[in-house]
Amino acid sequence: MFGVLNINKPRGMTSHDVVGVLRKILNTKQIGHTGTLDPFAEGVLPICIGKATRLIEYFDNNKEYLATVQFGSSTDTYDLEGKILKTSSKKVKSEEIESALKDFEGEIEQTPPIYSAIKLGGKKLYEYARKGETVTVPKRKVTIYNIKLINFDETNQQAEILISCSQGTYIRSIANDLGENLGCYAHLIKLVRTQSGKFRIETAINLDDENIKDKIQNPLSAISLEKITVDEAQHKRISHGMPVRIDGKELKSGEFLILVYNNSIDAIGVYNDGEIKVKKVFI
Repeated sequence: MFGVLNINKPRGMTSHDVVGVLRKILNTKQIGHTGTLDPFAEGVLPICIGKATRLIEYFDNNKEYLATVQFGSSTDTYDLEGKILKTSSKKVKSEEIESALKDFEGEIEQTPPIYSAIKLGGKKLYEYARKGETVTVPKRKVTIYNIKLINFDETNQQAEILISCSQGTYIRSIANDLGENLGCYAHLIKLVRTQSGKFRIETAINLDDENIKDKIQNPLSAISLEKITVDEAQHKRISHGMPVRIDGKELKSGEFLILVYNNSIDAIGVYNDGEIKVKKVFI
């Protein structure tokens, strides 16, 4: 098998759990996901099958999330599964939230939650947290392409916020920081990934879908690299890992490309000095 699945990960499962289920359904060990979702989160989880696992690094990595934020308290995990640290009786209004969200637009610095899998000093942050050890979590730069308030329940102080962002963005941190900025504290109570690269929630497949094998997609649809169609002679050269020349195309030196034969990926190549050198072969 050689393809991708757009899986709708259910709440309560780890991304690794989803891979385990699919290994049994598809009867193959060569499966991987393109980006971890927290167990309490749900939504789009692209899955690569067979040799398509070698394509993961070329997938589009931008994400979109629908986050539900609870104002009035903060937790040590920045979400509903953590221990409450601070509370506030302050009530916020939608206008205040919309104004505060503007501070998160563009490139920002954020501090990841201590309960995360980021490694520091050879250990994952959550390992320090579970032992009660205090560490300084380094800030990281991420990009928020769009962030807007979709709905606000003023009575229950819950907001639905749509966030389009770069890979590596912690939505939990945005919820926590938003509460701090508004002076009322906040944490995340629900998270749905609505998009990952070219995959949307509207076309995501549930794990209990009886026809899941029939919904494996051609990985060509998931990658935005320029596609170069090759002929039979070039196809044979690629199968031996040999470079090919492409005429009539203006390509940039160092540009990565997909070499396609009969609507199937032959290889990933890189253009230099008038020819495309093969980096990964899939024939």
